[in-house]
Parts: sequence; C-alpha cells; structure tokens
Amino acid sequence: MLPTALVRKMRSLPRRFRQAKMIARALKSHRHPIYAQIIPIRRCNLSCAYCNEYDKVSTPVPTADMLHRIDRLAELGTEIITFSGGEPLLHPDLDELLRRIRSHKRIATLITNGYLLTPERIRSLNRVGLEHLQISIDNVQPDEISKKSLKVLDKKLEWLAQYAEFDVSINSVIGAGVSRPRDALTITRRALELGFDTSVGVIHDHTGQLRALPETDKAAYDEIQRERKPGFWAFAYDNLFQRNLVSGRANVWQCRAGSRFLYICEDGLVHYCSQQRGYPAIPLEKYSAADLEREYSTVKPCAPYCTVSCVHRVAMIDLLREKPREALVRFFPPQAAGAAAQMPFGVKALSFLFLPPGDGRPQSGAARLMAGAVKRVLGVNSARQAR
Repeated sequence: MLPTALVRKMRSLPRRFRQAKMIARALKSHRHPIYAQIIPIRRCNLSCAYCNEYDKVSTPVPTADMLHRIDRLAELGTEIITFSGGEPLLHPDLDELLRRIRSHKRIATLITNGYLLTPERIRSLNRVGLEHLQISIDNVQPDEISKKSLKVLDKKLEWLAQYAEFDVSINSVIGAGVSRPRDALTITRRALELGFDTSVGVIHDHTGQLRALPETDKAAYDEIQRERKPGFWAFAYDNLFQRNLVSGRANVWQCRAGSRFLYICEDGLVHYCSQQRGYPAIPLEKYSAADLEREYSTVKPCAPYCTVSCVHRVAMIDLLREKPREALVRFFPPQAAGAAAQMPFGVKALSFLFLPPGDGRPQSGAARLMAGAVKRVLGVNSARQAR
C-alpha cells in the first residue's frame, strides 16, 4: 500500500494543474480578482486575545445571501474564494456553499481554527470538493493569549493527514503576544512530519501593521526558514516581503486590495482586507469593473508595514506580469553583488519560454513554438481578452 502522504500528492496533481491555469489567467490580465475572502459567520468558538475578526453573538449569514455573493464573485471572474471568519465551520450550510464555489469551477479554500474537525467532517469536505485548508497554530501549550495550541490540535492534524484529500497548510506565528517564539519551530516540525505545507506569519496589530520583533523571534524565524524548505511562491515571498518585516523595514510595493484581492464582510460589503474594514465598503452586488480598475492603482498608506500575507502574494503575480525580469531578480536575489540571480531550474525554463532574451535578441523559433503549446494546455492562448 502506498504511503498516505504519497497518495495525497498524487491526488493533488489535478489541483496543481487548475492552479497553474489560474496563475496563467492572472498573468494574462489584471481585470479580474484573483483572491476573495468571504465571511459566512462572524462568530467564533474561541477568543484569542490578539484577534479582532470575531464576536460571540453573530448568527450565520443566510445561505441564500451567501450563494448570491458566491455567484457575484464568480461573475467578476474571481479565481479563488476562501471562507474565513469568525469560524466558518460554524455555518450550518458550509458544504452547500463550498459546492456552489466548485460549481463555478473556482478554487474553494477554508481558513479554520480546526477545533470542529472530525474524521467525518474531513470526509464531507473531501466530498464537496474543498481544495485547500489552513490552520494557524499559535503555541505548543494553550495560554491566556490563545487556545490554538499544538497540544489541543495535534489529534486533528493526525486526522487531516489520514483522511484529507485536499491540501493542508499549517501556519505558525511569531511576534507580539507570543511568549515562546520557539514554539513556532516545534509547530513547523510537526507539520512537516505529517506531510503538510507550512508558513510562518508575523503577528500584526489591530490595523494589520508590523510590530517590531525582538532578536529571539528573529532567530526563531531564521531557524524555521532553514528547516521548512519553502516552495517557489513561499521562497519568493520570503525574499520580497517577509525578511523586511522581520527586520522592521518597510516594503515598497503596490497593494492591489479592492481589485485583485477582495474582502467581503458578513454584511456583503467589499473592503480592502480584514484589517482595513471600512474602505471602500461598497456592496458586492454593486461592485463593478470600474471599482476593480480604480483600486488596482490606488495607493494604500498602510502598505509599507502591512503584514497581511495573502494580499502580498496576490501583488506578486502582478509584479511578475508587469515587470517579469525585475520580479524574478527580487524573488530570487543574487547571493553576492554582481552575481546572477539564483533561480530554480523550473523558473529558468519558464523564463526561456515566455520572456525575450535579456540581451535584446528575438526569441528563437523553437522557444515560440514550445511557449505556444504550453499556453494552449493552460487555456490562455485565446485571442479573446481575458476578463
């Protein structure tokens, strides 16, 4: 019998292909959202001291309203639709909502604290076509700041490793409020042991802004990065954004919130992100192509010290689309002044296919033929303008 981790990787191949097509469409045009977070319920079953994204009293958003919002996001061309909260597993019709996303052939993902996961709940998420689930674990032992501890959630992680047919990512955190920064290293090691993807986040304040990290936290972060062996996007993200944040330095970038990234609250209003609720606060049903175009270029004053990683990652796609060679150098900086960028083989191959030679010469005929074939496979070779 094949190992569970290998079976999960084999089952993920169709998802990887859909994700590649999604990125190809996003690189072709900026006129549609890439990623939307939508809130099905603001209530949460936990009360983490640092969190400003929950309450204890809200009722679930009516299912009919949620279905309408999902349909509207699909109309706008949104590629990835993620349920967040609050705790989205508290919504009684979450499976129906996930099925609706998949009916539009969109990528369906979920951010949860994991407390409500059981083997049967995981199997039901398999059946409705969930493609990715993220859990953020704050410490090894629960404390007064957070109950999202490895001690409490480890059995849930074992169930996910055994039963989940979707991708699982475990996020550990460092920063203000984390009394034991090396807990993040323990959490990362456990996630890797179970075959999950991992990430590490820097805790932000109530506006999504950076809190300066002490040296102990920086040391823990560096050790995590050495052990987790991040993939393409995670490695590039670390070089482009995270290293600056850990060192307390501002990032220079164009935030695309309100355009390529949308946050839809329980009232159905579009906001920049979970930490900038109130802007632009337009009802989703009235959100238009003109709104997407305006917010694509709007300068957000909160951007330099923003720690909202999902918004960063969306912006990386547009940097790659608009300034591909500059983006690749920033994603994979040279190890020494004057040296070449340290790009993985796959990135070099794609650069050869899709970018003109750096010396100004025209692309070879063989490269053009191969690039055309890849575009046809990814479904982006149509002369029709992408949404």
